[in-house]
Amino acid sequence: MRAIILAAGLGSRLLQAEDRLSPKCLLRFDGMTLLERHLRLLRAQGVEDIVLGLGFEYQQVEAELDRMNWTPRPSITINPQYSLGSVLTVHTVADALTAGGDVLLMDADVLYDERVLAPLVAGASANRLLIDRAFEEGDEPVKLCVRDGVPVELRKQVAANLVFDTIGESVGFFRLTESAARRFTEIVAGYIDSGRANLPHEEAVRDLLLEQLQDPRHSFDVADVTGAPWIEIDFPNDVARAAGEVLPQLEPLPLVTQ
Repeated sequence: MRAIILAAGLGSRLLQAEDRLSPKCLLRFDGMTLLERHLRLLRAQGVEDIVLGLGFEYQQVEAELDRMNWTPRPSITINPQYSLGSVLTVHTVADALTAGGDVLLMDADVLYDERVLAPLVAGASANRLLIDRAFEEGDEPVKLCVRDGVPVELRKQVAANLVFDTIGESVGFFRLTESAARRFTEIVAGYIDSGRANLPHEEAVRDLLLEQLQDPRHSFDVADVTGAPWIEIDFPNDVARAAGEVLPQLEPLPLVTQ
């Protein structure tokens, strides 16, 4: 299994001081960067093949990898047009998506517990989404709608006439089988070719989800992580909540063995 961590964006909504701008994956909580937390948690689940999709101030991330002396060192791809949408960053990691085996596609700006990651990687090959039913309503969360156990929508705005029995927030981590990852890469390429490089990659995941609804061979399942602590960090108040509310709930990180 391979993990692709998307960490290219500017993080402009964090309103960082001009002289201290850095990628969000380098935010520190209890003295440890989000990046190091990702690597530790993935290693604990047996995932060592890791690719970083970088862009803004990527040299800072490389310096953090040097500091950690992490082995095996994650591979790096650079999106020089990082100010556009995350779908373009996904396009830059197409080779990693299609290199074989199941793939985890993960946002870098998430502080989370092992209880979030473990259900994503559990079991044999699968297409899998994570849902948190205890979410705050609003325009910002990406909603995951489920009907009879089958995911039917993945979007911030849900159509009023959509029929579903369960709704929650998507954690922003996705698992794709080899064949689904290959098809997803084709969908992403279509976004780039049609001038939609400014869109979030979740839109392409949604296209794959809706397409797969017509093909039960590649259907998605859903793992419910309601109650497991996690937060996506977009705004200054998210940083405060991460430190004050989420961090104290996290299980101790596994020890690192190089």
